Amino acid sequence: MSFLVRDSIMETMENSNFDIQEELKKLPGKPGVYLMHDEKDEIIYVGKAISLKNRVRQYFQSSRNKGVKIEQMVTHITRFEYIVTDSELEALVLECNLIKEHRPKYNTMLMDDKAYPFIKVTVDEAFPRIMMARRMVKDKAKYFGPYTSAGAVKDTIELIRKLYKVRSCNRRLPRDTGKERPCLNYHIHQCDAPCQGYVSQEAYRKSIDEVLRFLGGNYDHILKELEEKMLQASEDMEFEKAIEYRELLGSVKKIAQKQKITDTAGNDRDILAAATDKEDAVVQVFFIRGGRLIGRDHFYLKLNGDETKGEIISSFIKQFYAGTPYIPSELMTQTEIEDGEILEQWLSQKRGHRVHIRVPKKGTKEKLVELAEKNASLVLSKDRERLKREEGRTIGAVKEIARLLGLEDLNRMEAYDISNISGFASVGSMVVYEKGKPKRNDYRKFRIKSVQGPDDYASMKEVLTRRFRHGLEEREEGKGAGSFTAFPDLILMDGGKGQVGIALQVLDELHLHIPVCGMVKDDNHRTRGLYYNNEEIPIDRNSEGFKLITRIQDEAHRFAIEFHRKLRSKEQVHSVLDDIPGVGPARRKDLMKHFASLDEIRKADVEDLKKLPSMNEKSAQEVYKFFH
Repeated sequence: MSFLVRDSIMETMENSNFDIQEELKKLPGKPGVYLMHDEKDEIIYVGKAISLKNRVRQYFQSSRNKGVKIEQMVTHITRFEYIVTDSELEALVLECNLIKEHRPKYNTMLMDDKAYPFIKVTVDEAFPRIMMARRMVKDKAKYFGPYTSAGAVKDTIELIRKLYKVRSCNRRLPRDTGKERPCLNYHIHQCDAPCQGYVSQEAYRKSIDEVLRFLGGNYDHILKELEEKMLQASEDMEFEKAIEYRELLGSVKKIAQKQKITDTAGNDRDILAAATDKEDAVVQVFFIRGGRLIGRDHFYLKLNGDETKGEIISSFIKQFYAGTPYIPSELMTQTEIEDGEILEQWLSQKRGHRVHIRVPKKGTKEKLVELAEKNASLVLSKDRERLKREEGRTIGAVKEIARLLGLEDLNRMEAYDISNISGFASVGSMVVYEKGKPKRNDYRKFRIKSVQGPDDYASMKEVLTRRFRHGLEEREEGKGAGSFTAFPDLILMDGGKGQVGIALQVLDELHLHIPVCGMVKDDNHRTRGLYYNNEEIPIDRNSEGFKLITRIQDEAHRFAIEFHRKLRSKEQVHSVLDDIPGVGPARRKDLMKHFASLDEIRKADVEDLKKLPSMNEKSAQEVYKFFH
């Protein structure tokens, strides 16, 4: 049995845990893409490199003249990650995909929506055409690419039209057959004029089949033919013609470059591959969405014995897809899985549509699995120590807290805090940690509605009541993944006996049984221990469990203060018109535009107010009543 002991490294890490200089030493001298993260763990830059080792190091060399933009960016980099590819071409296409997906702040040159070109063959038509396309759409046509050179694509299309006499017009055939005279291409023997009925659908289809074979990778014949023509023209002293053949040869060679970062089928699939070493394993997952590789994740597993890669992948699938919100239609693995059929049934049931688990045997899909395995091996060999430290800080710390409190199963922890200034704009915060890591998508903010003045106990009672009542309502409605559906294994309160008592009171009223623990502070406002089951439990200040508790407490406080500041700034620009029922931003703007002051609005009668474009009878009555 394999145990998934950590979530993705791509999730938030503390800056202190990522030693940039140490990680630079581990970079491989291979082509790939690198991603720079800032203090909030957001991707701020994506770049490609022929050698990741050489390129990434340059950013952190003080002697280099980097320019103002790069200098500014480097000050915000707290960690980086990379994806190894098999070629510079693949790195280029992957860079484009990732920039379009994440839109990093400092990628100014690639922020437009320009896409790499495809070659499109309209195979659904009676007499198919060949053309360049910037996007893949589901229109029954066949797409090849993407390619990195638009010029090479145009040259290749022109060459294909000459060689295989494929039409270049946009006529609707056979509907428009014989309506117009054949074009110039027919007269110079570059088209068989299907528009005149000079070639049958069967004969034309044979030419298209040759085109499809050519675009599918059968380039040898064409390359050989062009090279021979180039040499012959050179020998005949026809140098202009030789140059033309040379340029065509170069274009076809560019087209012939293989890349597997974009799948022309345009499907959603996950690519899974594992790398093992004694007791450790890493599973690499590539996420293909809409046919594009848009990201990856890697996971560290602890092994119990001589497990095969098939068993490891099987164990990973059960654990990972049990909690993931989206399951693609296809999983591709590096090896066969014994219980593959049962897993397919289970995944299909969870998704609501058929899910296939396949092992690709050839082509770009097999190469993509190999690439995933290569990245998994790199993670395992270069990041083993860091992964173990991360495990100690997260999973290990959670286990330590569980042992201290006598809890058997501890995964999800929720912490709460209240922020106000003399009762002004009181707010509550809820932060969530799963497996020792912050789960920011589950964070929630609460604006206190029922409490006036600085009453933290009453405010906390309101927050907890709203949170768990909402969760119970979602469960009754059958919402599997609502915003409050998931309940914690442990509630952490910012305080001691009083705060814990409030939480237990709310849970009792709602008939819920969830352990509640208080984070007790000393006179210097630093965490000194835990309050649980009516007693204060001391905790070693140097332990990972204590450090995790402190991080959770600080995060809850930070999140509450951040929300409070935001509200306070809004209140400072509050208008009296905002207090009128039925008056929103549009009507407020209309009132301020048509009346010089509040006194003018006060003097206006209902009929005057109704004349405003945004006002109706009801809203005009509300405004009049408010001032009278």
